[in-house]
Amino acid sequence: MPHTNPAAIIADESFIVEWQAWHDDYERHRASPHGFLTVTDLQVLDATPRRIDGVPGVWSVTDAGVIVEVEDQDAAAEMSFNGEPVVGRFNLGPMPERASLIVDWGDRKIELAKRSGHVIMRPRDPEAPLRVDYQGTPTFEPDPDWVISGQYEPFDEPRPVTVNAALSGLSHVYESPGVVEFVIDDEPLSLTVFNGGVKGSLFALFRDATSGVTTYAATRSLNIEEPRSDGSVVLDFNRAVNMPCAYTDFATCPLPPAENQLPVAIEAGERIPRERLSA
Repeated sequence: MPHTNPAAIIADESFIVEWQAWHDDYERHRASPHGFLTVTDLQVLDATPRRIDGVPGVWSVTDAGVIVEVEDQDAAAEMSFNGEPVVGRFNLGPMPERASLIVDWGDRKIELAKRSGHVIMRPRDPEAPLRVDYQGTPTFEPDPDWVISGQYEPFDEPRPVTVNAALSGLSHVYESPGVVEFVIDDEPLSLTVFNGGVKGSLFALFRDATSGVTTYAATRSLNIEEPRSDGSVVLDFNRAVNMPCAYTDFATCPLPPAENQLPVAIEAGERIPRERLSA
């Protein structure tokens, strides 16, 4: 129903303007020159030295670290790591779980990451068709009614939670400090949350009744600002976003824990990417 209160109309307009600025910035980050839209391949490395199509060097994984051997045909590749030229037999060093290393390669980059004990390689090219052709992600119309009050309930001790990954055979272990409880349409709900990228903040991976219908089937993610002193939080589902696996099969995104399957339709935030609709 349209607002008849001028103050409410102004408030809604301000909300939409703020949301649009946030989403425009998020889209710029997503389509950055070396973001996930630029990944062109995913290969799992092991102890056997081998070449990767389109990538300079011979790559392997040893107890000492990730090794790349630059041969004569790779001499003009101009790779560097932390500002140091990659020449001859070069050790990138050991990789702890969930770590990532970046090798610079002209205007391209080569990412090495460790997931579930496996070292994976993902070359990134700013001219990748997925990035070049990207036209933005469709969303639901921003609606203040999808800004939901919640209550953060911390566990006595943080709990390790193992979740599956978008890439078969991999998994992730996240530390969960607690759950967030909230209500939608008189139905009590909760989400297991993980520690966010900003100290004190949280994030949740979730699915809901729109998943696979109007939103990406596997998962969406929601950042949550640090709980207030009384544990109250705000869940702005207008800012629910797709993860890289919604756009590329070269992602190893974590999937939601089973308890984060919400029985309601969260008709807010980002929808199925155009790239998946046209696939």
